[in-house]
Amino acid sequence: QVQLVESGGGLVQPGGSLRLSCAASGSIFRMYAMAWYRQAPGKQRELVAGISSGGDTNYADSVTGRFTISRDNAKNTVYLQMSSLKPEDTAVYYCKADIMTMTYTISTYWGQGTQVTVSS
Repeated sequence: QVQLVESGGGLVQPGGSLRLSCAASGSIFRMYAMAWYRQAPGKQRELVAGISSGGDTNYADSVTGRFTISRDNAKNTVYLQMSSLKPEDTAVYYCKADIMTMTYTISTYWGQGTQVTVSS
């Protein structure tokens, strides 16, 4: 069994910064692509940033230049450094990971989400 646990969300003022973490645990053989998504009230879930197993990254246009995704393969953890936050960044942030388990099955896993609120 595999679990993804996010942390680091909270309330921050416009222009501020937050760092989200997502740690995978359980019966993990290998980690593949990892990503952060977000869902604002009344809106569909959208991709924020992704990172391949080799470290290649991609970002939504709305966060390019402000957010940075990174990963620590030794810790099975992905991070999202968010800077110059705007009220429109307010959402529940979810991490997603493609993981091969010890049974050599590759599946997609989601975290439970962490709330980020940008407000003065």
